[in-house]
Amino acid sequence: MKFAGTDTYVATEDLMVAVNAAITLQRPLLVKGEPGTGKTMLAEEIASALDKELIRWHIKSTTTAQQGLYEYDAVARLRDGQLGDDRVKDIANYIERGKLWDAFDSDNAPVLLIDEIDKADIEFPNDLLLELDRMEFFVYETKQTVQARQRPIVVITSNNEKELPDAFLRRCFFHYIAFPDADTMARIVDVHYPGIKKALLKEALGAFYEVREVPGLKKKPTTSELLDWIKLLLAEDIDPETLRTTDKAKAIPPLYGALLKNEQDVHLFERLAFLARREGRS
Repeated sequence: MKFAGTDTYVATEDLMVAVNAAITLQRPLLVKGEPGTGKTMLAEEIASALDKELIRWHIKSTTTAQQGLYEYDAVARLRDGQLGDDRVKDIANYIERGKLWDAFDSDNAPVLLIDEIDKADIEFPNDLLLELDRMEFFVYETKQTVQARQRPIVVITSNNEKELPDAFLRRCFFHYIAFPDADTMARIVDVHYPGIKKALLKEALGAFYEVREVPGLKKKPTTSELLDWIKLLLAEDIDPETLRTTDKAKAIPPLYGALLKNEQDVHLFERLAFLARREGRS
């Protein structure tokens, strides 16, 4: 069972090695990288390539580890008791299974995606240490131990918004997805827009990486923004010559709203264009 990328996902050699190493070691694969580098999509593609079910657990700032195991709805049970409902006789009727329980109960080892783990409280990863290590947990209300039928392939993503505990890191196989270089990015674009003219692709990539390298940029455009931008360039039939200009007075690329996502960065490019025009007049 080896992951070698898919027709819709360009995986580098070191990424494929990391995925297969995590599977061999039976450890969670912790994937970090800039937003838009394909961390979440990686789990989807692993499931597709290995023909496995994908179970997604999207983490929010309010998510607790307990929610991934199960939740007991005591309020619903109290209400049903007051109404004389026979369901109250079995407390299991008020246990709601979480994503880890679903993954553990699967007959065929699924891919479990724990997405953006760094959004949760700092104690969240530690609260999952035992469950991810032993692949089991105890349901106190029903006195039941839930054990994984097949050990799932666990993919955990992080945008590096906060440091993760050392004890948690020790139990993971770590991989950092570096931002794609121009050659890799060209392959990614070709997957989404096969047959794109080489001249347009070359100029678009050149302009894109120039934007990313502008000092002081608050939010650098990512792969997803590049793909949106190229879609617009194709739809508007933009001439590659338009992207090739070396005139600094035209610092903002056409259809820049797909690349620049806040007013600070737009103002930065407007100032660069203004300064270039002033220099041109002096």
